Amino acid sequence: MKANRIVKAVLGLVIAVVVIVAAYVLYVVIQYDRIEDNTALEINGDAPDVSVAHGTEYTVLTYNIGFGAYLPSYSFFMDTGYMADGTYVQGEYGKAVDEESVLYSTNGVIEVLKEMDSDFMILQEVDVDASRSYHVNQLEMIVSSFPSYEYVYSSNFHSAYLLYPFNDPHGATEAGLLTLSEIGIDSAVRRSYPVDDDFPTRFFDLDRCFSVQRFDTDNGKELVLVNSHMSAYDEGGLIREQQLDLLNEFMSEEYAKGNYVIVGGDFNHVLSEELDDIFPSEQLYPTWINVLSTDDIPSFMRIIIADNAYEVPTCRDAEIPYEKGVTYTSVIDGFIVSDNVKASACNIDTDFAYSDHNPVKLTFELL
Repeated sequence: MKANRIVKAVLGLVIAVVVIVAAYVLYVVIQYDRIEDNTALEINGDAPDVSVAHGTEYTVLTYNIGFGAYLPSYSFFMDTGYMADGTYVQGEYGKAVDEESVLYSTNGVIEVLKEMDSDFMILQEVDVDASRSYHVNQLEMIVSSFPSYEYVYSSNFHSAYLLYPFNDPHGATEAGLLTLSEIGIDSAVRRSYPVDDDFPTRFFDLDRCFSVQRFDTDNGKELVLVNSHMSAYDEGGLIREQQLDLLNEFMSEEYAKGNYVIVGGDFNHVLSEELDDIFPSEQLYPTWINVLSTDDIPSFMRIIIADNAYEVPTCRDAEIPYEKGVTYTSVIDGFIVSDNVKASACNIDTDFAYSDHNPVKLTFELL
């Protein structure tokens, strides 16, 4: 009799676990939803409604702010790799260490943005309401610091509560791309990138996209400013290749209209063969790295290599805390512009003080 009671208890426990797991899977599946392509975006604020003028220099800054988590001591659980001696390493945390670190990071980012004093700013990994950032509204913190700018927010991560890793769950997330402008934005739209639809990957990945902001110019054409964030955890780059195909198609359509095209953001590709694996490191070459070359984009578009790109990386690996000369670093953030735009760029060296990325500032002029 006692043995029967034990068997029944164990069976009941197994059934309970199965029911809980099934209920959670059902919850995640029900919560999953991709935002429709070509969704119009709301333009907020009240910047001067003027045309972008020829013969005038403008600046645009791109910065992946890493949802306020990536102080130099931080490592992220999804990042894995090997040290040069073959030791396997994996990041520790599923979310930021604490709310204080998120506030410190976000305020540091805001100070960098103020110091750069750019006409346009395109930011990635900006949290609105997320467990991983302790529900700090980074969007509100940033836009309230720049009251004279108009802004556009485009969601690219809207997940159910993710229980993994079990010791520090990533949680639920609402985050996206933020574009700010001192010039009135004429219109804005969200374009959906292809993503990995495999089960269960699609339930845990971002709803990748790029946002398109249009500005009138003084010759009747448009300046088309794109804020882009391509896939990161894509070994072999198959999904990124599909995403690049869409971006190339978009750029070609806009250039054919006579428009001026600037695409900035986090490409998750090294931005030139010449910049591949150039920085000192005690880690092996990462499996996720792909290289973007001029052959991968239309002939009328060009990758702008920052003047100091060989001295200042824009991204550091996050499977270990950051240590200069030890942690693997690369140049994956920057700009692609059409040949009717004169442009130069500079990588801003924050030494990864507030994010796992450094910002990049583009100076441009319409031709």
